[in-house]
Amino acid sequence: MSGADLKIRSVLEAHGRLLVEIDTLSDTDDFYESGLTSHASVNVMLALEDEFDLEFPDALLRKGTFESVAAIRKALGSLGVDVS
Repeated sequence: MSGADLKIRSVLEAHGRLLVEIDTLSDTDDFYESGLTSHASVNVMLALEDEFDLEFPDALLRKGTFESVAAIRKALGSLGVDVS
């Protein structure tokens, strides 16, 4: 697991308010099916911005951006974060 994945999972654990443990979810499991609410997704977004020192552009502010580790990794990669 990459350092970026560990940071993503740490943020989700702290701010996602998921109904299951983050360690039980695969990279492609849907967080919304695991209890992520729209309010919690905003908290996750803000925490990711702090963690990776970036700002998500309007084009990425949609539900799909934050639905899984893989989706978040893809979005971060598109913003120049080393996700390998």
